[in-house]
Amino acid sequence: MKRINEYKKLFGVEKEVDLKLLKKSYRDLVKQWHPDKFQDGDALQQEAELQSRKIIDGYHFLVSIAPETKEKNLPEYTETITNSAIADYQHKGLLLEITFTDGSTYEYFGVTKPVFQKMINAGNLNRFAKRSIYPKYTYRKSKRTLQEA
Repeated sequence: MKRINEYKKLFGVEKEVDLKLLKKSYRDLVKQWHPDKFQDGDALQQEAELQSRKIIDGYHFLVSIAPETKEKNLPEYTETITNSAIADYQHKGLLLEITFTDGSTYEYFGVTKPVFQKMINAGNLNRFAKRSIYPKYTYRKSKRTLQEA
């Protein structure tokens, strides 16, 4: 959640991520912080490189959790959570990463340690996740696959 809020603040996004406004904000920030804008030896050149990386990462992250992106990928996501079992999972901070038997991996944001404990202590991982994780938390598809995990 911290990462989501940090990126939203960077791009001036209030609540829902609107792709048109996000793209405009992204372009403005890239123009402002592009490393080529600064000469070699300029004190701001190194900061510009860091900022431009942060801007690019933030843009791709926010696009991946935007309602339009989620709607576009909903059939694939529904297929995965309906027909594939949980193959592996990791919890770090408030991030729960679930890898499914079909090879796809999804990240769920804001999952607290007590909820994670309930999940691992549940008699049926898949049933618990379908009731308490999938419908309640912001998610995005991770670039990782089952082979990498």
